[in-house]
Amino acid sequence: MKTFFLLLLASTASGLAADALDRTILPIQEPTPDPITALDARDAKAPPRFEIKAPQDAPNVVIVLIDDFGFGHSSTFGGPIQMPTLDRLAGGGLRYNRFHTTALCSPTRTALLTGHNHHANNAGAIMELATAFPGNTGIRPKNITTLAEILRQNGYSTAAFGKYHETPPWEVSASGPFDRWPTGSGFDKFYGFIGGETNQWAPAIYDGVTRVEPRQSPDYHFTVDMTDQAVNWIGGQQALTPDKPFYVYFATGATHAPHHAPKDWIAKYKGKFSGGWDKLREETFERQKKAGIIPANAKLTPRPAEIPAWDAMSADQKRLFERQMETFAGFAEHTDHQVGRLVERLEAIGELDNTLFFYIAGDNGSSAEGGPEGSYNEMMALNGIIGKADQMMSHIDEWGGPSTFPHFAIGWAWAGNTPFQWTKQVASHFGGTRNGMVMHWPKGMKAKGEIRSQFHHVIDVAPTVLEAAGLPEPKSVNGVTQRPMDGVSMLYSAADAKAPERRKTQYFEMFGNRGIYHEGWVACTRHSIPWLLVPLPAVKDDVWELYHVDEDFSQANNLAAENPAKLKELQEVFMKEALRNHVLPIDDRRSERFNPAIAGRPDLLGGRKTLTVYPGMTGMLENAFINVKGVHHTITAEVEVTDAATQGVILAQAGYFGGWTLYLKDGKPRHEYNFFALERTNIGSETALAPGKHVITYEFIPDSPKPGTGGKSILSVDGKKVAEGQIPKTQPFLFSADEGADVGLDGETNVSPDYPQGNNAFTGKILKVTVEQK
Repeated sequence: MKTFFLLLLASTASGLAADALDRTILPIQEPTPDPITALDARDAKAPPRFEIKAPQDAPNVVIVLIDDFGFGHSSTFGGPIQMPTLDRLAGGGLRYNRFHTTALCSPTRTALLTGHNHHANNAGAIMELATAFPGNTGIRPKNITTLAEILRQNGYSTAAFGKYHETPPWEVSASGPFDRWPTGSGFDKFYGFIGGETNQWAPAIYDGVTRVEPRQSPDYHFTVDMTDQAVNWIGGQQALTPDKPFYVYFATGATHAPHHAPKDWIAKYKGKFSGGWDKLREETFERQKKAGIIPANAKLTPRPAEIPAWDAMSADQKRLFERQMETFAGFAEHTDHQVGRLVERLEAIGELDNTLFFYIAGDNGSSAEGGPEGSYNEMMALNGIIGKADQMMSHIDEWGGPSTFPHFAIGWAWAGNTPFQWTKQVASHFGGTRNGMVMHWPKGMKAKGEIRSQFHHVIDVAPTVLEAAGLPEPKSVNGVTQRPMDGVSMLYSAADAKAPERRKTQYFEMFGNRGIYHEGWVACTRHSIPWLLVPLPAVKDDVWELYHVDEDFSQANNLAAENPAKLKELQEVFMKEALRNHVLPIDDRRSERFNPAIAGRPDLLGGRKTLTVYPGMTGMLENAFINVKGVHHTITAEVEVTDAATQGVILAQAGYFGGWTLYLKDGKPRHEYNFFALERTNIGSETALAPGKHVITYEFIPDSPKPGTGGKSILSVDGKKVAEGQIPKTQPFLFSADEGADVGLDGETNVSPDYPQGNNAFTGKILKVTVEQK
C-alpha cells in the first residue's frame, strides 16, 4: 500500500497518471486509504488527493461532422463548393479518399461515437424507424460505451454541439430516461437539437435536457448559434483548466434539408450551376483527377436511368433547379465558415497544434430524399408526396429563406457524389457511403498536404483517438464487460502513405441495400432506390455485383459474371459479418416503420387513446404525443377567459410547414389545419367568449380510414357547435421532424399566420386539454 501511494503521489505531481492507473476498468478505482492513527490533524499529514488526469500531452479532440454531403461537393475533394476551412486543414493535414460511412444519419453517428458497427449499436436505421429486432431496437447496449464517456472518465472535458440523432424518440420527453441523451452518454455539455433535422431559422434546441428558445433576431441562424456556443465553451474550459484536454463533437444540422442559408451566401453561387448536373459531374471528375483525389485510371460512372438528364428539363425546371443548387452551395460554404471560426478560436488560444481534428465531410452521401424535382417543403417528400416544379416556381426568390423548407432535386445529389453511383441510403455503392475526411494534428503527424488511400470507416475514428491520447480500450465500464471495438486506429496511415491497410473487411447495409468490402474487393446489391415508392423485390432475389475496388476506384466495372467464385466468397463473408453484428433479418420497410405498432418499438403512450396535457408542456415530439393524423379524434380544452380580448394558442402541433392549432383570436375560438403550407382550413366562432370558464371542443371525423384522408372539421363551445368545415386532405405520416406539440403557445414557427411567431401565448388560463382518439 505504501508503494502504491508513493507511485500515486509521483504520478499526480507529474501528470503521468497513466503510469499508475489501470484505465482498462472504468471508472478508475480510487485506492482505499490507510487508516490514520493521529488524533490531532495538526500531527498528521494528508495523503495525496486522488485525481484522474488524462495522460500527459494527450491531445484535445475535435470531430466535425457535416450532414448529407457528397464526396464530390467540396473544393477539397474536387467539388464546386468553396470550403476554405476544409482546404486549410487538408493543407496542414491529410485527406482520406477511401473513408466510409453507413449511408444514413443515426447509424453513421452511433458508429462514429462508439467505434462499433451500427447494427451492434442497435442502430440499423434512424431512431424513428427502430423495430423489435436485435440490431434495430434503437437502444445502445450497455456493453458498448461512447468515446465521450471513455474520455470523460479518463480526465477529459467533453461537449457536443449541434445535431444529436442517437436518442430513441420515445425517450425524448420530460419522462426520460436521459441516459441515452448526450449528457447521459458522456458529454458534460450539450447544446443542439435531438432528431434528424431542424429549421435553421427557428430550431428546436435543448441545452442539456432543457428545451430553450433561440434568441429572437432577424439574422439568427442555428449554425452560427451552435458555433457561438462551442467557441465560448472551449474558451471558458481552457481559461479555467488549461491543463485539461477537451473533446468536442461538432455536428452541424447543415447540409441536411432544410437547405437554409443567408441570402448573401446563396448569391455567391449565382449562375454557377447553369450547366446542370451532368456537366457539373464531368467538371468535378476532371478536377478530382487533376488534383490526384482519384486515381488516373478511375472511371466516371454513368447516370442511372432513374435520374433524368439535364438537357431533358424545361426552361422553368432548369431555373428552379439552378436556384436549388445555388442555395445548397451557399449553405455548405456558410457552414464551413462557421467551422473556420472554431479553428480560429483553437489557434487564438494556442491549442490548434495539439488538437486531433477530424473534419468529416458527410455522414453519408448526398441526399436524394427531395425527389426528382426537389421540394420547397421537405416534409412533403418525407410523407411520400413528390414535388413538381410548377408548384414551386413561385418560391424561387425565397428559396432557402424562412418561408421555405427546401431540398434539391436528385440530379444534384448524384452530381455531389461524383464519381460514384447512387446516393444516401444506398449502402451498396460508394455514392451512399464514401465521404471525404481530413485529419489534422500538427503535433502528432509530420505529413502535411498529402492524400491517404487506405480503406477506412467511421468506426475507426474512436480507436484513432484512443491511440493518440495514450488510452487503452476499456475492458469493463460501470461493471459491464465491454464488446471489443470493431474499429482500428488510422494513425499508422498518417505515418506512412504506403502502409498496408489494417481494415480488411467492412460490411454495409441499409434498407436492404447491402455490400461487403473484403481485401480489396466489394460485393454488393442495390435492393431499393430512396425516392421510388414502388413494390420491392424479395430480398432473396436481389442481383449482386462484384468490383475489384483496389483497381476500380469508382465501382465502374462489374465483374460478377466473370468471377462468380469471388462473388460467392464475398457473399459468404457478408453473411458471417451480418450474423456477428445482428444485421439479419434484412428490413427494407421505410414509411411503415414510422408507426410504432407496425415496427414493434416502444410507444410512450402504451396504446392509450386519451392524453391530457397542461400548461408548461411544450416541445412534445410526435413520438411522445398522441397520434391524430387522419383518425377520428376530439380536442377538449377547459379554459378561463379573463375578458373579450383574450387570445393566444391553447394547443398547437408542429408549425408553419404543416400542423394544426386551436387558439383564440380577439376572444373568438378558432382551429386551423395546415396541410404542408399549401392548403389551410380555418374555422372559427363569430362570437367572442364571455369572461369566465368555458369548454372548447374540436372534432375531426375522417372521410375514410386511410392515410392522408380528408374529413369534417367541427368546433364547439360549451356543447354548442359554432363552426364547421371540410379539410380536403391531411398529412399522412409525419407533421414535423423537429417541431412538437405545445400547450399555451406555438413555439418555433407558427402553424397559422393568424397570430405572430414568438408572441402568441394564451392570455387567459388553461386548466387542461384532453386529446382523445375515437
